Amino acid sequence: MSRVWNFSAGPAALPLPVLERAQRELLDWNASGASVMEQSHRGKRFIAMAHKVDADLRELMGIPDNYAVLFEQGGATQHFAQIPMNLAREGDSADYIITGHWSEKAANEGAPYVHVNVAATSKAESFLRMPARETWQLDPKAAYVHIATNETIHGVQFKQVPEVGDVPLVADMSSDILSGPVDVSRYGLIYAGAQKNIGPSGLVLIIIRRDLLERPIRPMAKIFRYLEHAANDSMLNTPNTWGWYLAGLTFEWLKDNGGLVAMAERNRQKSELLYATIDGSGGYYRNPIDPPVRSRMNVPFTLHDSALDAAFLQESEAAGLMALKGHKALGGMRASLYNAVPLEAVHALVDFMHDFAHRHG
Repeated sequence: MSRVWNFSAGPAALPLPVLERAQRELLDWNASGASVMEQSHRGKRFIAMAHKVDADLRELMGIPDNYAVLFEQGGATQHFAQIPMNLAREGDSADYIITGHWSEKAANEGAPYVHVNVAATSKAESFLRMPARETWQLDPKAAYVHIATNETIHGVQFKQVPEVGDVPLVADMSSDILSGPVDVSRYGLIYAGAQKNIGPSGLVLIIIRRDLLERPIRPMAKIFRYLEHAANDSMLNTPNTWGWYLAGLTFEWLKDNGGLVAMAERNRQKSELLYATIDGSGGYYRNPIDPPVRSRMNVPFTLHDSALDAAFLQESEAAGLMALKGHKALGGMRASLYNAVPLEAVHALVDFMHDFAHRHG
């Protein structure tokens, strides 16, 4: 067996030590004689693990005590609808900042449950930059302001937390959570699909200020209400026990490797190396994103001649570089540089890019 360098946008690379530990514990977890997937979520072993995972995440992110942490089933897209269900009453409005595909989809999926006010958008500029903060048309009476901190497809990222006044800021951090320090207290709610920087798909992390759990909202089934999930320690129904366990291994790996400050530096090095290669190629490779908002997680790029795309993808895969094909909405290439992608992988990629340009120039 040989491992490839995995640049997939999601489900994405997992840290090799996490995979190796899961492999060792697969048949006999925690000296129980059974896999973690075979354990009752009501059992003492699993509950103890769940408490440790919560504590490790709180330590990593500095999550204040007045925030609840939920480990939910599904994906972040489900919460595009569930967030307005939980934070807005019928007839309320919410502000959405549209910076790419996923923030736009969040607005579209939220529309049946809240009046969507597109307070700012960079769509007319093909999402190549962020809408300037002074242009945002925010409503001080909005139920919340929604942003996507990193756009996986379009490759733009908020580098600072935007100021939105007293209205709760809701952030989809699916593709950049845990990639660096974050001031959780600046947000009312943070949510993230696990399959990029946390663990396998099928798990969603939600960090929500406790006072928001008590908001008066429309009638709904208990299964959709965050308050009920918080009251039941994320075990209102049978949770994704495998995903929860692997998330815990990832959090331990992050702590063992210097925490989020170290991850931020590591991710800076990786992204700067790749962007320098693109920008220094004399136009052979191109990334048109406004440099101050270029994503450190997802780097889309094109070749000077799209006729070479197929050869680039075929040869890169043969060289052990996996999943570099760009999203169908943009075409070209995309390299995702999540936490589990080591600097060595980016060196392998840029070496290949130099060689490809030399051979196909």
